[in-house]
Amino acid sequence: MTETPLRTFMALALEMAKQDKNEVPVGALMVQGGTMIALRHNEVMQRQDPTAHAEMLVIRDALRILGQMYLTDCTLYVTLEPCPLCAAACAAVRLKHVVFGAYDPKSGGLIHGPRVLDHTHHKPLITGGVMETESQTLLTQFFAGQR
Repeated sequence: MTETPLRTFMALALEMAKQDKNEVPVGALMVQGGTMIALRHNEVMQRQDPTAHAEMLVIRDALRILGQMYLTDCTLYVTLEPCPLCAAACAAVRLKHVVFGAYDPKSGGLIHGPRVLDHTHHKPLITGGVMETESQTLLTQFFAGQR
């Protein structure tokens, strides 16, 4: 069985999510034209910065690397449904597509919660549930260890 590009890129995001055992395990990567251009994980605790979510970091990296203000031809892959902050950033940089793994009924901002994209001018294509079980298991194991 051949892996689809969605699963291939999500698998990379999952591996990135495992990089720092002190952070909530979320990994993200940015793809343009089938090529990965940036890859990050959460750095909230490391930086002592509540905005240092994997999505925010990978968006900033991609903007810098590409030398542009918008990411209209890029796809963001992230292991967890983006929160409202990250969902707003996805709209602000005019992403083409957002692909995520686990749904986040409590803190999500795309499908759950405030559904941020319902209130923005730009609305990227959204694909949820890619490698959902693997993404959810990683998060469940992390939080079980915190208790």
